[in-house]
Amino acid sequence: MAKPPPSEDGPEVRRGRYSAPALSKGLDILELLAAQASGLKQSEIAKSLDRSVPEIFRMLAVLEDRGYVALDAASDRYALTPKLFALSHRHPPVQRLTREAGAVMEELALSLNQSLHLAILHGTDILVIAQTDPPVNDVTSVRLGARVPLLLTASGGALVHRLPEARLSELVARIPERTPELRIRLDDHISQCRAEGYCESASMVIAGVHNVSVPIIDHSGAVVAALTVPYIRRLNRPDDPDRAAVRDALRSAGHRISAALGASDTAG
Repeated sequence: MAKPPPSEDGPEVRRGRYSAPALSKGLDILELLAAQASGLKQSEIAKSLDRSVPEIFRMLAVLEDRGYVALDAASDRYALTPKLFALSHRHPPVQRLTREAGAVMEELALSLNQSLHLAILHGTDILVIAQTDPPVNDVTSVRLGARVPLLLTASGGALVHRLPEARLSELVARIPERTPELRIRLDDHISQCRAEGYCESASMVIAGVHNVSVPIIDHSGAVVAALTVPYIRRLNRPDDPDRAAVRDALRSAGHRISAALGASDTAG
């Protein structure tokens, strides 16, 4: 077996693998900026990562040259560009998922007169990878690319309802926002999804919104995404489908997308 070449950073070994300090610094910066809505100044990045300003300067220069971060001259703050998001959508499984779901989501947005979003599990958050609105002015939707702690969403319950208990407990333990009450809420979502094939609950973010979410399952039987309607009842449109009709249509759509991904078991 060929031996790996010697490291320029020294023969550090961590958990049986060679470390790459420079790469780690760059990834630390990307992960930090991903959690910042308005970006950070160079000195703030250095302080947050316990690094020197010259270290951070060199890494930011490379990341900016490669198009991963951008400097706002007015505020002197660095922020992520859309490049990482674009790269994630070039990943074949995500491409196929959004391709199969796209037409179904457009059809549902029209027939239900509701917004929809498709989310995947990203660490301890849900990440919205597709979003569709109906052709009306009064919509409630989640921004494409949004990340929300899974404990705060019906999507989270749909995404994790097939995880083994040990894996689920390990995942929840890493969520900063966790509380006993939120864990109970997640368990209720999981139980509902296992029994009924969907999760449904009032939004914890916007009053009057009721989230309905179904799992999307692939050929291996794994949950790969959640399809969600943030349901709103419009007072000026009494003939719009009610929540029960939305739920039934969403479950059917989830089965269709799952079948297109090769799932043989599309039940919750």
